[in-house]
Amino acid sequence: MPEPPDATAWVPSRATLPRLRDSVQQCRGCELWEDATQAVFSAGTRRARLMLVGEQPGDREDREGQPFVGPAGRVLSSALESAGIDRGEAYLTNAVKHFRFEQRGKRRIHQAPDLRHLVACHPWLEAELEAVDPDVVVCLGASAGRAVLGRPVRIGAERGAVLDGPAGRHAVITTHPSAVLRLRSRGGYDEAFAELVSDLRAAASA
Repeated sequence: MPEPPDATAWVPSRATLPRLRDSVQQCRGCELWEDATQAVFSAGTRRARLMLVGEQPGDREDREGQPFVGPAGRVLSSALESAGIDRGEAYLTNAVKHFRFEQRGKRRIHQAPDLRHLVACHPWLEAELEAVDPDVVVCLGASAGRAVLGRPVRIGAERGAVLDGPAGRHAVITTHPSAVLRLRSRGGYDEAFAELVSDLRAAASA
């Protein structure tokens, strides 16, 4: 059986972040590039001690080319501030670099990436870890946790704990800020936001 395609052919070896950011636009490691506006790489400094990994870019991120600039990104910024973390000193990225969505009229509805998308995009995440070399990786949601740790994760059971991460780094699992955002209209937002802040504090102190 042939190996499933992934991004390996497009990822420059031992590359700087600027080279990775340029190269990712040519990635054809899975089919998601066909409908997305562009690849969304990362934001932050290569000297960051804290790397935050989300699932994939959303509609706003796909249009602007920057991660965490939509409504969920604003929740994350507020949580980082409440946790005493300077967003500008962290490194923000996603496990999958292209927006997966379903077109409904003029709206583009988010679809979670499949495992094959996480696998296909993993060479980019590995290259980022090598280029930045953070002390702690925060996994924002189950998809990010699976991409970083290489196994299924249980957010309810594992969140906030300092775990063994890739290449001897620490890892902390927490909920994705989009899940917190959805609670604004359902109730429970304040509690979920406080839990996110608590998990971020645990990561910062690891």
